[in-house]
Amino acid sequence: MTSSSPPTPAPSGAPKPSRPLRRLTARERGEAHRVASSLELFFDLCFVVAVAQAGVQLVHAVAAGHAGEGILNYAMVFFAIWWAWMNFSWFASAYDNDDALYRVVTLVQIAGVLVLAAGVSRASTQHDFLLVLLGYVIMRLAMVWQWLRAARSAPGAERTTALRYACGVLLCQIGWLGLVALPEPARPWVFLVMVVAELCVPLYAERAQNTSWHPHHIAERYGLFTIIVLGETIAAATVAVKSATDEHNALGELLPIAAGGLLIVFSAWWIYFVVPIHGHLRSSRRAFVWGYGHYLVFASAAAIGAGLEVAVEQAVGKAHISTLSASAAVTLPTALYLLTVWGLHARHFKAGLTQQLVLPVTALLVICCTFLGDWAVLAAGLVSAVSVAVGVVLTARASGREHAAGATAAAG
Repeated sequence: MTSSSPPTPAPSGAPKPSRPLRRLTARERGEAHRVASSLELFFDLCFVVAVAQAGVQLVHAVAAGHAGEGILNYAMVFFAIWWAWMNFSWFASAYDNDDALYRVVTLVQIAGVLVLAAGVSRASTQHDFLLVLLGYVIMRLAMVWQWLRAARSAPGAERTTALRYACGVLLCQIGWLGLVALPEPARPWVFLVMVVAELCVPLYAERAQNTSWHPHHIAERYGLFTIIVLGETIAAATVAVKSATDEHNALGELLPIAAGGLLIVFSAWWIYFVVPIHGHLRSSRRAFVWGYGHYLVFASAAAIGAGLEVAVEQAVGKAHISTLSASAAVTLPTALYLLTVWGLHARHFKAGLTQQLVLPVTALLVICCTFLGDWAVLAAGLVSAVSVAVGVVLTARASGREHAAGATAAAG
């Protein structure tokens, strides 16, 4: 009989798969080899369904010449999607024990976002937010349950933090009823007030004690969701180009848009992942700014796809808007994406004025491309690609200088 080695014990704080139900206790912030789970990846994919629906309604509104109303509805719906996703992601980073009850409650949250996605069309076209609100409440009540479960096992200040989260989230759900109970002119103001209230809940709760979220895990979760949103952007633009080609046989008009859109998305991916961000997320203050700022990263990334669809529809005559408006639908979210990524983390890893100015100057040039008519999208894509190339060259030169300086110091 061959002897078998004893099983390797799980790291402290990591999920232990021995029982279907376990205490929901905090995981260690310094836990080794912490990566996104299959449940988290499934969660992200289901949330992108709602992102796609929000993008579709944005396309319809902009193509119909109602850009202001469409952007407002998009911002409201996207906040609900992003905020529920973000709250789950940070909670999971601190408390995911992967037992049966945790999985079931997470699946309830996924059901909530699918209900929300089903209501996006009615919210955008009929200003009926009932289904959107219902889906949001389902997601948030499931989150309250998770926090109450964590509070049951938490000691002292950690328990206070969990209870503050649970009570804060619960109270906010009452305020959101104003979206269906109050007259339509008051709803944007209700939205603004409730956004501030929701954003303040973590700021207040974490004053008792910071949750033990994992920096590397959080950076990976945000990166994965960025990839998924950019993938949805490519998928939406591809479907738009295919449909326009099949129906209108306008390949010549669509090629510049397709090529420019592809360059923009490729550049957006490169720029986001060019620097390692987890080392920057050591303090809660930095983490709050970085985490909250990703609303603009995700929303602008998804809006790029919607803009490309608008540009395609305008090129084949389906959208009754000017070429300038169609171009702006692509260039403005692209510029916002570049500036936000630079502001949140790229600027922290750039040395020297030249490196610091690459992305802001690129954003300005992309906006200027708006006025180039039918070639605006292609020009914006080329500008974005050139900025990536310039960034690579400048980084290589900086690394070469550091290596030479290190060699000189070692020789001395």
